Amino acid sequence: MKNHNEMLIHLISFIGITIGAMLSAFSIQTFLSPNMILDGGVIGISMIVSKLTNLPLSIFTIILNIPFLLIGYKNLGKKFLIKAVYAMLIFSCFLTMFSNVNELTEDILLATIYGGIILGIGVGLVIRSGGCLDGTESVAIIINKKTSFSTGQIIMLFNIFIYLTAGALFGLDKALYSLLMYFITFKIIDLVSEGLEQAKAAMIITEQGSQIAKEIYNKLGRTATLIEGNGLVSGKKDILYCVLTRMEISQLRTIVNSKDEKAFVTITEVSEIIGDHIKSNKKIKQVRKNIKEIKNDKGD
Repeated sequence: MKNHNEMLIHLISFIGITIGAMLSAFSIQTFLSPNMILDGGVIGISMIVSKLTNLPLSIFTIILNIPFLLIGYKNLGKKFLIKAVYAMLIFSCFLTMFSNVNELTEDILLATIYGGIILGIGVGLVIRSGGCLDGTESVAIIINKKTSFSTGQIIMLFNIFIYLTAGALFGLDKALYSLLMYFITFKIIDLVSEGLEQAKAAMIITEQGSQIAKEIYNKLGRTATLIEGNGLVSGKKDILYCVLTRMEISQLRTIVNSKDEKAFVTITEVSEIIGDHIKSNKKIKQVRKNIKEIKNDKGD
């Protein structure tokens, strides 16, 4: 039963990635690229190089993403790599498929608005399903874990460089329309995936508190607060409280299900954070010590 449910979850996630990749490719080939409106990240760089060389866009989206995929695999794990590779390959296939479709409008403002909306829906579906189309997202997640910068801020820094380059090569108006499209896309992603970088609070009620806390720390780089609870019917339980980003929710579900499929989990919005909720390198030894002490207490 457990294997059946896991297979169904994985199947649904890959369907979501496929639909999201298709919508993203459709938006780029029929709205954005014909009007020289650039997406951000590796896709934006690929669009620039494709225009300058007259080579297919799909080739560059694969080649330029390879270094980022290797970094993502090293830091985010095998499951991330599988979904990311699938998302990028299917995205590249759809780019090729839609390359012969005529542009839907020559009005650059309409292309900016509707291209941004469709692209946002597509990318949001991919992110919600645990994949990514752009390697800069994986690098942004890694940098986010080690610095005080949010995922969105890091991606924006990448994109500022890309839009400045676009302005120099294709004119200031193209850069400004691209920037407008980016903000539209980002807001739609926010609606579809419930926030690219928006903080979420997870409360996990389980009998495997120390094991789950250790996995959250090892896989996500997040610390969790462990509280001893007492259920009216179920008896003694561990309660974990952890703050993370929307892009990490999918990984959290996998971690919890692998350790305790009977665990009760709630995810809530976090409107404001005061203090440092992200693991710092200085706390590594202390966290490991705390986990070890918890396991010893459980053993006693």
